[in-house]
Amino acid sequence: MKIGLYFGTFNPIHIGHLIIANHMAEHADLDQIWMVVTPHNPLKKKDTLLKDAIRLELVHLATENYPKIKPSDIEFKLPQPSYTVNTLAYIQEKFPKNEFSLIMGEDNLKSFHKWKNYEVILQNHDIYVYPRLDAKSSLAEVKKDTLENHPKIHFIDAPIVEISATFIREAIKKNINIQPLLPNKVWEYINHNNLYRK
Repeated sequence: MKIGLYFGTFNPIHIGHLIIANHMAEHADLDQIWMVVTPHNPLKKKDTLLKDAIRLELVHLATENYPKIKPSDIEFKLPQPSYTVNTLAYIQEKFPKNEFSLIMGEDNLKSFHKWKNYEVILQNHDIYVYPRLDAKSSLAEVKKDTLENHPKIHFIDAPIVEISATFIREAIKKNINIQPLLPNKVWEYINHNNLYRK
């Protein structure tokens, strides 16, 4: 089975995340998308990051009607900070029958060469890239590099969705209605539990 790994803090998960995940599930040659919730890095200031278990629960609520999209807490079990190359090695060993790929935005692709052991990732895994408006100006530079023609990198013509989790958190704090930007059950959970309001 070909599985695309979509990493994020999902703080909170919103319809932009779902649009991208669903597009990859339906239009790329992937059988499933695993939404890998990134745990809180103990070395970093917590700021407005919800507890790991709550963010995972929100991803469960958001994806329950999408059979090809699965929440994953795989990084919760790994030492922090967890590097993608280590997570991929762990997940491939744990599920040897599956083939794992990375899903990332064009903005992340620009700095991919700075990732720990990025050559190892490229050697062993495909990368599916979705467009980001803020990356368009400098994507030409990326494409001049070998990345554009690298056989493991696939540019997917997904819808450009510019919804910011930061904007959502700040709007909730100011009591501004952002309900259309969140899956219904995610909004209900956040509202009921008074999250992001402090």
